[in-house]
Amino acid sequence: MAEAGGAPAPEPVEIVEVGPRDGLQNESAVLSTEDKIELITRCVRAGLRRIEAVSFVNPKRVPQLADAEAVLAGLPREAGVRYIGLVLNRRGLDRALAGGVHEANVVVAATDGFSVRNQGATVEQMLAALDAIAPEAAAAGLPVSVTISTAFGCPFDGETPPERVVEIARRAAAAGAAEIALADTIGVGVPAQVRALVRRVRAAVGGVALRCHFHNTRNTGYANAWTAYEEGVRVLDSSVGGFGGCPFAPAATGNIATEDLLYTLHRSGVATGADEDRTAAVGDWLGERLGGRPTALRGRAGGFPAEVPPGTPGTVASNAQAR
Repeated sequence: MAEAGGAPAPEPVEIVEVGPRDGLQNESAVLSTEDKIELITRCVRAGLRRIEAVSFVNPKRVPQLADAEAVLAGLPREAGVRYIGLVLNRRGLDRALAGGVHEANVVVAATDGFSVRNQGATVEQMLAALDAIAPEAAAAGLPVSVTISTAFGCPFDGETPPERVVEIARRAAAAGAAEIALADTIGVGVPAQVRALVRRVRAAVGGVALRCHFHNTRNTGYANAWTAYEEGVRVLDSSVGGFGGCPFAPAATGNIATEDLLYTLHRSGVATGADEDRTAAVGDWLGERLGGRPTALRGRAGGFPAEVPPGTPGTVASNAQAR
């Protein structure tokens, strides 16, 4: 496909909507099962087709996500829509297979300081768990992706050595990961760091697809997402409304907001298949349920150009004579 003048159109981006899992896990308010199903259903109606829907972790550690099976049972099953479940061990894999998710995502931290606090296991122990989970999932026909958390920095161990991330990515690829995500769990990364790490990981894992997951803690998340796109990453995580964070990382604020990411991509000519207005409305709806205003700005400001009748007070047309 080409744009006017024969130039090739920008390659599209696949959005992985993580609001129903990563977006809810750090909230003090606990949504009802019905509201979680409604949230995901609204995301589907907004054109989001790959959704991190549930988490199969110990409900005592993350009580906000304790009802995974009930949520999955109530979700719309539409062609082209894929639901992802977070899995950390064999018990979680068994639950994921029984619940009918389309993909399993295994999180492996890049630092022991975070891994022990977040998952109760060292990095090596999580890699061993991945080695056990991946072949079982493959035998059952369930694709496995691996998210490398704290890939850009750790709240406990400080700077994350890039070579550590590269080695984990290499081992994830060897285990059979269909996709590897680089996650800036606490929002410390900057574009130069993203560019360098994406290049090093790609060189290490060959043809394994890459994904990126950014938080906007220090207001670099959207610049990082665009940099990842420029480096050839075609799958990006985001959360409606910008909700999210990690309950095991101090001062970890929300993910980049799906509606704001969509605005950036769409204004740049990058297709996503999602509807900006409907996605922004989902963010507002979720904010009402959680009792807090979304950090996303697209819902407040609206799209551009704004669709208003000519001559409406305050528009360019109505003010033209005043200049």
